[in-house]
Amino acid sequence: MALDTGNVPDEFRAHPDWREPVPPITDAPTLGDGLRAARKASGRSLEDMSAVTRVHVRYLRALEQNDTSILPSRVFSIGYVRAYAGALGLDEQLAVERFKRDVPDPSVPLQAPVGVAFEEVRRYSPRIIGVLVLVGLAVLGWNVFQRVSLMTPAKPSDLVAVPESWSVGAVPGTDGAVVLDVPRAAPPDQTIPTLYVTPGLEAELTGLNAAEGEAAAAAAAEAVPVQKAFNPRGAVYGAAATASNVVLQARKATILVVRMSDGRVLFARQLAAGEAWRAPIGVQAIIDVADPAAFDVYLNGEHGGRLEQALTPLSQLNRRAEALARQASEEIARRTRAAVASAQGLATGG
Repeated sequence: MALDTGNVPDEFRAHPDWREPVPPITDAPTLGDGLRAARKASGRSLEDMSAVTRVHVRYLRALEQNDTSILPSRVFSIGYVRAYAGALGLDEQLAVERFKRDVPDPSVPLQAPVGVAFEEVRRYSPRIIGVLVLVGLAVLGWNVFQRVSLMTPAKPSDLVAVPESWSVGAVPGTDGAVVLDVPRAAPPDQTIPTLYVTPGLEAELTGLNAAEGEAAAAAAAEAVPVQKAFNPRGAVYGAAATASNVVLQARKATILVVRMSDGRVLFARQLAAGEAWRAPIGVQAIIDVADPAAFDVYLNGEHGGRLEQALTPLSQLNRRAEALARQASEEIARRTRAAVASAQGLATGG
C-alpha cells in the first residue's frame, strides 16, 4: 500500500532517523520517476534491489528510465514492476495499472467508436418518422377498405309467421309429454340369414360321398383333442426345430443345466420367463434343475405337462416323444381305415 503523505507531527520530524514518506506512485510524473524516488528514499542501490527482487539490474534501471526497449515480454515486465513496487513498499496493483497506462499493449488494436452521431440522427429522424407515418396510414386504410367491402346491407326476412312447432317446449305432432318405452327387438329383416350350403360342393372338394363325409366327421369328433402347442415367448436355445422333439420352456426365471454322460456340460444358462431350450435327439444327457415345476415340457410341439423331477434323463423325454408320435400316427391310421370301411359299408348297403 502507498505510504501516508499527510501531515506529520513536528516531534517525529525532529527525530534523527526520520525520513520523508515516499509519495504514492500515482503522484509521480512517470512510473520510472516514482520507482526511482522510492528507491532513493529507502537509501538502497539498484544492486540491493536486484538481490531482493531477483530481477537483473539492467531491467530495474530500464524501469526507472522508462526504457521499454530492453524489457522482455509484457508478462515478465508486469511481473518485474509488481516485484519492484512490493520491495519498495509501494502499492503493487497501482504500479501495474500505471505501467499498463504508460506502456499500452501494441497487440490490442484500438476499437472504433460505437454508436451513431447525434447530428446524423437528428438529420434523418424527420424522414424516418414520415415513412413510419405513411406505412401506418396505408395499413389502416387497407383494413378500413376490407371491412367496408365485406359489409352487406340487411335484407328483410322472408318468414311471414313463426310456426307453432318453434315455440319453446312444443314437439310437433304431440299435445302432451313424451313417454319412453322399453327397448324393442330388432325387426326380422335385420337378423342374420341362414348360411346357404351348395349341394354336392363338399363331395366335389374332398372326393368323398355323403356317407363317407359323415363317417369321417364322426371319427374326427371322437379323436383326442390336441394339447396346447408350444409358443415361444423369448429366446430359444439348443438344437434346431427340425432336429428336436423335446422342448423345455421356463415358466419363470430359473437355471437349467444339461450334463453329458461323461460329466461335460452341454448347456447351462439362467432362463427368463418364456425362454426355452430344444433338446437334441439321440444324445445321452441329464437335465438338472432346482425347481422342476418351473419348466413346461413340450413333446412333438404339444404340451406334455411339467418336468417331474430335478434330475431327468434326456433319453426318457425323447422316448416319450417317440412313443406319443407313434401312437398318434397309429390312431390316425386306425380311424382313417375305420372311416373308409364304414363309408364303403354304407355305400354297399345303399
